[in-house]
Amino acid sequence: METSQRQTYLDWLRIFSIVGVLFFHSAMPYVAENSWHIKNHDTSYLMMESNLFLHLFRMPLLFFISGTVSYFMMQRRSSLNFIGLRFRRLFIPVLFGMLVIVPPQIYMEWLDKGYTGTFWGFYKTVFNFVPYPKGSFSWHHLWFIVYLFIYDILFAPLFAWMASPKSVALKAKLALLANGKWIYLIMLPGIIWYALLAQNHPETNDLVHDGVYFVYWLFFLLAGFICITQSKLMDSLERNRRFALTIGFLSFLLLDYLRWNKIEPGHEAWPFHTDAFNPLFFILPPIVAWGWVLALVGYGKKYLNRKLKVLDYLNQAVYPFYILHQTVIVVLVYYIVQVPNESILSKYLYTVAMTLFITVGIYHLLVRPYAVTRFLFGMKPKSKTEKKSDSVNEPQNLKEIAALSA
Repeated sequence: METSQRQTYLDWLRIFSIVGVLFFHSAMPYVAENSWHIKNHDTSYLMMESNLFLHLFRMPLLFFISGTVSYFMMQRRSSLNFIGLRFRRLFIPVLFGMLVIVPPQIYMEWLDKGYTGTFWGFYKTVFNFVPYPKGSFSWHHLWFIVYLFIYDILFAPLFAWMASPKSVALKAKLALLANGKWIYLIMLPGIIWYALLAQNHPETNDLVHDGVYFVYWLFFLLAGFICITQSKLMDSLERNRRFALTIGFLSFLLLDYLRWNKIEPGHEAWPFHTDAFNPLFFILPPIVAWGWVLALVGYGKKYLNRKLKVLDYLNQAVYPFYILHQTVIVVLVYYIVQVPNESILSKYLYTVAMTLFITVGIYHLLVRPYAVTRFLFGMKPKSKTEKKSDSVNEPQNLKEIAALSA
C-alpha cells in the first residue's frame, strides 16, 4: 500500500533535526581542531566529540526526510510543475541568502581577521562573485539547500514515475524488503561508497570538489523517497527500530574506541601496513549514520505520530529558521568570544539561547507576516485561515491596544 498522506512524525523529526543543527553550529566556535568562521580563544575537545556524534547523522537524517518530502510534493504534479515548485522553494531562498543572509557572516569573519572597513565597503565585493574564501561570494550553510535543489532537478523524472501507477510492479518488489530485516539492505550502497572513497576526498560542501559527499548524501535522500512509497517499508523501520539503534550505538562506541586509542589509518597502532585495509576503519562512520537515521525514523513513527496545535507554526518556521540561524550565530559569536573570564560552557549556552531568541524573533516579526519575505524564504503564501487568525489575534484599533495595556 502506498503512503499518500504526509506523516506527522516526519515533520517532528525535521524540526528536531534543525534544532540539532542549532546546537551543532552554536558549538563550532568552541570545539577543538575544527576550523570555523570565528573561533573562541579556548576550545574544548569534549565538545568536539559531541559535535562529531551529531555530525555523523544530522545531515543524513535531513536528507532522508527531504526524500520523503519530495515524494509528497510529487503527488498530483508533473515533473515540470515539481521543478517549478522546487525552483521557488529552494533556488530563490539560496539566491537571496547568498546576496543578503550570508554576507554578514563573511564580514564578521573579515573583522575577526583584522579588516577595518565598513560593511557597505565590504558588501560591494560580494558582486565581484569571487568564491569564498578568496572572495566574499558563498552559500555557506545553505549548501544543503543547493544540493537538495540539484537532486530534485536531476531526479524529477524518476520521482514522477515512482509516484505514478506506472511503477506499481517495482514498488511491489521493493515491498519485499519489509520482510524480516531486509530493509537494511538500503544501507549497503552508501556504506560501501563512503568506505572506499571518503578517506581521500574530505567533505567541502562546495559542490565542485565534493563529488564523494554529493553522492553520499544522495543515498539518504533516495532511501527516504523509496521507503515512503510503501507503508510496509516504514512499518519495517518502526518494527526493527531497536535493531537499528543497536547498530548505530555499538558502531559509534567502536569508532570512538579506535579513535581514542589511535587505532586508525596513519597511526602506529593501526595493525595494517597497506592502504587496502583502510576501508575497515572508514566503514564505521556510515554505519553509525545509517543506524541512527533508521532508528530515529523508526522511533519517530512509533512515538511522534501526533499532531499538536504548535506543529503547524513550527513546521512553517523551521525552514526560515535554518536559513537565518548561522548568520545570527556568527554575528553573536564575534562579540561573545571577546568576553573575558567566561567559561566555554557559559559562552556556548548563551550562544544557543540568544540565537534561538533572535532567530525566532526575526522569523515571527519580519518574515512570517509579509508576502515578500515569505516568498524570499521559500514559504507558502499565507492561507486564508492564517490571515484570519492573525487578524483575530492582533488589536485592531487604539481602544483595543489601550485595553490590552490596562
